[in-house]
Parts: sequence; C-alpha cells; structure tokens
Amino acid sequence: GEGLDGGSGVKGHARGVGTAGVAGFHTATDGDGGPGVLGESTRGRGVQGQGVVGVAGIGNAWIGVYGETNAVPESGSAGVWGDGKGTGDGVKGVANAPGKAAVCGFQLGNNGPGIFGQGNPAGWFKGNVVVEGNIEVTGDLLLTGADYAEALTATEPDLDAGTVVIINDDGRVEPCRREYDTAVAGVVSGGRGVRPAIVLDRHDGAAEIALMGKVWCLADAHPAAIRPGDLLTTSETPGHARRVDDPARAMGAVIGKALTLLADGRGLVRVLVCAMRGRQSWQ
Repeated sequence: GEGLDGGSGVKGHARGVGTAGVAGFHTATDGDGGPGVLGESTRGRGVQGQGVVGVAGIGNAWIGVYGETNAVPESGSAGVWGDGKGTGDGVKGVANAPGKAAVCGFQLGNNGPGIFGQGNPAGWFKGNVVVEGNIEVTGDLLLTGADYAEALTATEPDLDAGTVVIINDDGRVEPCRREYDTAVAGVVSGGRGVRPAIVLDRHDGAAEIALMGKVWCLADAHPAAIRPGDLLTTSETPGHARRVDDPARAMGAVIGKALTLLADGRGLVRVLVCAMRGRQSWQ
C-alpha cells in the first residue's frame, strides 16, 4: 500500500473481540525468521499504536517487546524509551516468577551503570535492598530507620524489641541480669516500631542489636529517675537499663544517653546509643 498526499499506506479496521485491524504472520520454522509486521520510517515512528494499550508484545519463546538503536550516543538514543505523560510511569515492569526482576538492566561493556536513575529521589525502594559489590551515591542516601544494628546470635529466638542484652560465655547475646555489666552488647532494635536503618550480617537465630543511633530501650526507674542526658547502664531487672549513679563502675558498661524521661516504674526510654561504650567522652 502506498499512501500519497498524507494518506495511509495500509489501513485496517476490526470490530470483533480479539481480532486485529492489521495482522501479520511470519511462519518460518528455521533461522532467525523475520517480523510479522515491519514498519519503517525515515523521519518518524516506524510503528505506532494508540489505544487502551498502545502496543502489546507477547513473547511465547523469548522477548515480548524488543527495542534496538543504532544512533550515536550523543543523540540521547535508547533501545526502548518510555515517556510517562500526565500521571503515568515512564517504564513499568511486573514479574511473577521467583527470582526474576520486574526491571532488569545489564551493561555488557562493564564501563557504565546497569540501571541509571535521575530525579528527586533518583531511586526509591519499598522493601529490602541487597547489594553485591560497590554502590556509589552522588547525593544523599536517605534511610528511614533510626539506628545502625548488627545481627548477633541470641540465646532466645524472639527477644523483645528494646531488650538490653549482654554477651555470654558462649559468645551469644541474652538479656542482662546484673548492674554495670561490662559485657553489655546493646539494645534489641525495633522498639515502638522504629526499624533500624542498617542491619549487618543478617542470619537465622539472630537478634538485631542497635550499636549506634537512637533506639527505644526497656528501662527501670526504681533505682533512680531517668532524665534526658542521663547515662544508662545495665540493670538487675532482666533486659532493662537503669541510670548510672556510679561513674567509676560504669566504665565499659554504658549503653548510651537517655533522650526521654522516665520518672518512675518501668517503661521505654529513647536512648542515644554509642558503640564506644568505654570512652571517657561518655563520662
């Protein structure tokens, strides 16, 4: 078909459900085969589809939609380009098979990014992120958690969030049970639903122990009221912290500094945790 003076070369119109306005079939059974429909344009779109779904590709043995470009890099060329106008996403991918990525990018020359994102933020993840290799961030890395934690093997499978733990003779963590214990490891992260920003060395049978940052901690104010700025150490009450009253005994046994008030009884206190518990600066 040859469309002169602005007309279409080939035009097809279909009304039946599941039928095509224009259908093309390529039935070769060997070699690379060829396209069912070929569109070529020297100045515009080779193929354009417009509808509820503009273009649909279904791959029964390989790729649903394939894009390729031979243009020079300076032109901003892309094998596949998605432009989300209005409220749509530029490119969207959905995967159902286990271990398969919704969107997957490969840089075969090993001299550029597999996936590049630009925006504010450049990338947004809802869920866990696994990194194997180096990661380079030119802007801020925004983490919604409040503390830095390490997964340490625990004597009990489900320690309550906020529990103060010490390292026992087997190298595992368990709730503290005595005052000013220099074996203190930290506080189980997750109190009041505040997740850790970073967890290192996740493994089975471990508790996530906040080593630095802000964490909600079980505390006992019966020995002395806890006020913001007070140093905290281990308590005789299992899994609880108490205020430091004897700085000499607290060397190496400090958990952190209280950020909130606990006037009496037992409850949760927000604590600024320091990994260097033996430093004189805490004193």
